[in-house]
This record gives sequence, structure tokens and C-alpha cells, in this order.
Amino acid sequence: MGFFDRLSRLLRANLNDLVSKAEDPSKILDQSVADMQSDLVKLRQAVATAIASQKRLQNQAEQADSQSKSWLNKAELALKENREDLAREALSRRKTYQDTATALNAQLNSQAGQVETLKKSLTALEGKIAEAKTKKDMLKARSQAAQAQEQLQSAVSGLGTNNAMAAFEQMEEKVLQQEARSQAAAELAGADLESQFAALEGTDVDDELAALKTRLEGGAHPISLPVDNGPVPQLEPVKVAEVDAELEELKRSIDKL
Repeated sequence: MGFFDRLSRLLRANLNDLVSKAEDPSKILDQSVADMQSDLVKLRQAVATAIASQKRLQNQAEQADSQSKSWLNKAELALKENREDLAREALSRRKTYQDTATALNAQLNSQAGQVETLKKSLTALEGKIAEAKTKKDMLKARSQAAQAQEQLQSAVSGLGTNNAMAAFEQMEEKVLQQEARSQAAAELAGADLESQFAALEGTDVDDELAALKTRLEGGAHPISLPVDNGPVPQLEPVKVAEVDAELEELKRSIDKL
């Protein structure tokens, strides 16, 4: 393959690609309908011209036929007057007009067929143009919807690599981390506060328990000895079971607090 052939093919390929990218469906549809309207105008003019030519041929054929009949009448009149020479001349003229009328009628038949064909073509083109006008708006709407969908898909696909979207997601993650730290700090603060109250409550119970033990163990009043040498009264020992029962009762009451 020669260099110039390759260069020519490359130029055609680039031009075709450039034209394809530059094509706007909406504009092409409008231009196509406009071109069809222009063709319709030309076809109507052609039909009008053909009809006018048909009318002219018809008039000429009718005139030739009329002249043929007129010269026939003249030939008859000449024969009645015993003017055979004039009758011959009249018949000669009649033959000329008769041939002319025959030729014109043949052309007229051919012209009538052409006019009929043009009329059918005109009717078909008018139908196609009406259909094209109906479809044009629909196709333009579909083209615009497809372009909008394509732009939307491009925008959505570009969000993943967009700097603004990346920054937005980064800040969202940062806010979530801040909320997590705040919640953890609140839980820790609440646990510490509860432990402090528990310590305070435990201290009160322990102090009360220690005071109670002191009172039970060493808080009994001493018995004074009698003055005389009479018999010393005997002290009844404290029952441990009674003390334990009272201690347990106090513990239960404290636990209910």
C-alpha cells in the first residue's frame, strides 16, 4: 500500500469521525424534514408543469381535430360544387391536421401517464413528510433524554474520583470518629461517677458496721461491786445467736437502701 493511499484513508477516517461527533440528532432531523419539504416543493412544481403541458397538448390536439373536421366539410362543399380540385386540396389539408391530432393525442396519452405517476409520487412524499414530522418531535425528545442520561451517568461515574466527593467522605468519617470518642468519654465518665458514689455508700456502711460492732462488743455498762461482803451476783452471758440475728437484720435493712 502506497504512502498516499494510507494518507488518504487516514484523512477520510478522521473526517468521518469528526463529522460523526459533530452530528446533532435534533439538528439533523430538522434539516432532513426541511430537505423533504424542499423536495416536495420541487415535485409540486414538476407536477404543475406536467399538468400544464398536458393541458397544452390537449388543446393542440382538440384544435387539430377541429381543423381536420373543418377541412372535411370544405371538401364536401367543393364536391357539391363540382370543384374536385378544391376538394382534393381540402382533403390534403384535412390529412395534415388529422395526422397532427393523432400525434398530439399519442403525446397526450404519454403525458397523462407521467402526470399520474408524478401525482402518486407527490402523494407518497406528502405522507412521508407528515410521518416524519410526527416522528421528529418524538425522536428529538428521545435523543435529549438519552443525552441527559449519558451526562448523568458520566457525572455519577466521576463522583468516585472527584476531589470534592473524596473530601466530603473524609469529613464524614471524621465526624463519625468524633462521635465515637465523645460516646466513649461519656461512658467512662458515667462509670467513674457511679464508682465514686458506690465508694461513698460503701464507706458509710462500713463505718456504721464498725460502730455497731464496737457498741456490741465493748459498750456494756460495768457492774459495780457491792459494799458488803455478801455474795457476788452472777452475770448472765450474752447469747451470740441473738446478736448475730440482729446483725443480719441490720445488714438486710442496709442492703435495701
